[in-house]
Amino acid sequence: MIHTNQVRNLVEVLFRRAAVELPDDVESALLKAGDAEKAEMGRAILGELVQNERIARREGIPICQDCGLAVLFMEVGQEVCFEGPGLMSAIDEGVRRAYVRGFLRKMSVQDPLYERKNTGDNTPAIVHLTTVPGAGLKLIAAPKGMGSENASSLSMLRPGDGEEGVVRSVLQTVDRLGANACPPLVVGVGIGANFERAPLLAKRALLRPLGSRNPDLRYADLELRLLRQINDLGIGPAGYGGTVTALDVHVEFAPTHLAGMPVAVNLCCHACRHAEGRI
Repeated sequence: MIHTNQVRNLVEVLFRRAAVELPDDVESALLKAGDAEKAEMGRAILGELVQNERIARREGIPICQDCGLAVLFMEVGQEVCFEGPGLMSAIDEGVRRAYVRGFLRKMSVQDPLYERKNTGDNTPAIVHLTTVPGAGLKLIAAPKGMGSENASSLSMLRPGDGEEGVVRSVLQTVDRLGANACPPLVVGVGIGANFERAPLLAKRALLRPLGSRNPDLRYADLELRLLRQINDLGIGPAGYGGTVTALDVHVEFAPTHLAGMPVAVNLCCHACRHAEGRI
């Protein structure tokens, strides 16, 4: 039995942590990128990004002024029973407390087209829930800024487009708007499923540890090919030119219709923010 107040409290902790602390693998990747970058300006920028992250962690202040929409991934054990207030209202209360108590900038507007009035507390959360075996609950808070989200894409390719079509779609996405997404980037690619699930595959790909490879060797090779070719674009740190445009590329795939091949590209800035907790 899990009380929804426990969920509320964990949601608050995770979003506050994600806003001020990069995961260790991301900080490590930035340090390695500084060693690999050949452009003097690029090396200087990477050094400043690492310094910015360390100041944010030490002072408990946001890494970036864009504190993102509150995206939450939930893995709920099939044996879990919840008690207390409604689960979704508890999640929103956790988000509200994180953004208000943590002095995080509120980024959410209620009406996307006309009034665009800020909700004042960054609710409602965007929740992706899956059921897994067991009696536990896993939460991943992933506040996502709009600069990199705006640079993302979805292409409904045909099966005959093959690997070259996938590569072309990813490279065109990065080349078109990658400089606006605060590189060096983490690039999530989702292949397959359908119109709505391919982007979710791409967003989940951003949660993988940097340096990890897809267990399918064909897709692992594709990740490395894409990483090489993205870095060959020369966009570089902060878009000022250089050899490190992306820290890593992660590809996820799912079964799809025999007549299609959706390809989603979800870019994330160098601050690939997420924090994980369990109950």
